[in-house]
Amino acid sequence: MSLFRRRKGAAPSKTPTKDSHTEDEDEKKGKSKGKQNGDDKSAINKKSGSRRCACLDGCFWFVGFICCIWWFLLFLINAIPASIPQYVTEAITGPLPDAPGVKLRKEGLMAKHPVVFVPGIVTGGLELWEGRQCADGLFRKRFWGGSFGELYKRPLCWVEHISLDNETGLDPPGIRVRPVSGLVAADYFAPGYFVWAVLIANLAHIGYEEKTMYMAAYDWRLSFQNTEVRDQTLSRIKSNIELMVATNGGRKVVVIPHSMGVLYFLHFMKWVEAPAPMGGGGGSDWCAKHIKAVMNIGGPFLGVPKVVSGLFSVEARDIAVARAFAPAVLDKDVFGFQTLQHMMWMTRTWDSTMSMIPKGGETIWGGVDWSPEGGFKCNGKKLKSNNTYHQSANGSFVNMENVNYGRIISFGKDVAELHSSQVERVDFRDAVKGNAVANTSRCDVWTEYHELGTEGIRAVADYKMYTAGSILDLLHFVAPKLMARGGAHFSHGIADNLDDPKYEHYKYWSNPLETKLPNAPDMEIYSMYGVGMPTERAYVYKLTPAAECYIPFQIDTSAEGASEHSCLKGGVFSTDGDETVPVLSAGFMCAKAWRGKTRFNPSGIHTYIREYPHAPPANLLEGRGTQSGAHVDIMGNFALIEDIIRVAAGATGEDLGGDRVYSNIFTWSEKINLQL
Repeated sequence: MSLFRRRKGAAPSKTPTKDSHTEDEDEKKGKSKGKQNGDDKSAINKKSGSRRCACLDGCFWFVGFICCIWWFLLFLINAIPASIPQYVTEAITGPLPDAPGVKLRKEGLMAKHPVVFVPGIVTGGLELWEGRQCADGLFRKRFWGGSFGELYKRPLCWVEHISLDNETGLDPPGIRVRPVSGLVAADYFAPGYFVWAVLIANLAHIGYEEKTMYMAAYDWRLSFQNTEVRDQTLSRIKSNIELMVATNGGRKVVVIPHSMGVLYFLHFMKWVEAPAPMGGGGGSDWCAKHIKAVMNIGGPFLGVPKVVSGLFSVEARDIAVARAFAPAVLDKDVFGFQTLQHMMWMTRTWDSTMSMIPKGGETIWGGVDWSPEGGFKCNGKKLKSNNTYHQSANGSFVNMENVNYGRIISFGKDVAELHSSQVERVDFRDAVKGNAVANTSRCDVWTEYHELGTEGIRAVADYKMYTAGSILDLLHFVAPKLMARGGAHFSHGIADNLDDPKYEHYKYWSNPLETKLPNAPDMEIYSMYGVGMPTERAYVYKLTPAAECYIPFQIDTSAEGASEHSCLKGGVFSTDGDETVPVLSAGFMCAKAWRGKTRFNPSGIHTYIREYPHAPPANLLEGRGTQSGAHVDIMGNFALIEDIIRVAAGATGEDLGGDRVYSNIFTWSEKINLQL
């Protein structure tokens, strides 16, 4: 027993056995090997760490280099004399022509008629007057226009404040964003990007100043009548015009609207003469007493197909290309911003966009198998004016390819090209909505596509093709809240009888096909716009794969024309225009519907078309160019500015030479069977 206890408690023998020796060696080898492996891993980690550091260093050096170059260029721009860039430019391109204001001052022209500017959509600045907690410290800071600094710093807060209430179309509770006042409201859209600044500067050369120029700024997000309801903007425009006429010797004003501002001022001319409370109570002769001329720049009188794609899938040509090029960023939103969805939610609260939905239906824009501009091929030739009612043979588009623009939306390239008798269609209007394709409870932003469901989406695609006549039904189907608000403020048809009392309602006043021009026979109306640029007219669409919170429709950027010069590029059919507004929309009213005494122009107001062919800048030193026909860049077009200054100084349309036409607008107008 004691022996057992002694053996049990005895210390282990230190004499190594064969097995124990082997275990010790293995242990030592294992430690040695582990140490070696650890050293290897440490070395690898050090190398990878050094590579990461080198990569980060390289990135920081690159960013620092770009910043230094940027600061250096800013220093040069602000430090070097203004004459040096001009000297360099003249050395490359030859002597620069005088600016229009300088040229006309040398001819002896002086300021005469007061001038009123009416900005278009998105180009006018908006500032914050009241907001949520996320916008603290931004009182009267620009929320639209300027540097857009708040967009980069707090994008979701910015979207919330720039959107309107989806039920009322007015301010959301606790938010007040208002238009900037004065000439600075729209002289520049962003630093270095002019809108009205060049025209203002040239008018100043012949003696104009702020007391003879007025920027009729308004909140371009609101429906036109709501700008009066909320801000009394129409009343302010009326009062300012009356004051300018009274303080300038009774000289009438020259009004210069741009883009959507053309429709806004068309609404104003009806509002100012209509009796209160719906109108301004100015009487039927107010326009005749106060307005010499209305010089419309890039006017979307009959709407813009680009707006349809914007409301339908928040796309235009450039967005569609970006969406196809980087689908993971815009569609799947790997960064979690849901960019397109927020854009759709925001823009669908802006009721003003509905003023630019195509008007006149298939009578104006064409049907499934015809269109006024159908049958030409883009070729980019330089335009030549013939100063007649018909386009010369050397226009920028040649009749070589049968293009049917009447189908504003087609689902599939084959659908866009086939005769309608070969396309099987299923009506979508009675389709049942619902049966959502995915869970939408995790969506950060609401769009009306959540309620459409699988059956509704398929029904839209199965209808295959949409003309200007069925576009309204389509938008009512996919965006019912938007269209319910819009239907109370805008119309898009053609009046059968303009003497019908229903046309006294404000919803018709911005539609030139459902309202009369004022009784002002001495007033002149100009339609001034760029030509020679591919302009969006119709679209080829496809369905996108189902996903959470997705936008189910997308421009098919893979759809291309059969030839190199086809007008189908990247799923978009182009026609002639200023890159935004087609010639048909900008020119038809002055070319035909208002030409002479018609039911739309009972007093016979003189109308003129002034087209400006696009010529890109010869080099980078020219900036955006002085011969541009693009929708906004045309505001710096020397020929357009000269025409405006001459009229402001007292000239008439006949003094300018009457019509100046480069496009097929008169030929296309003749194809439109509209009762006049």
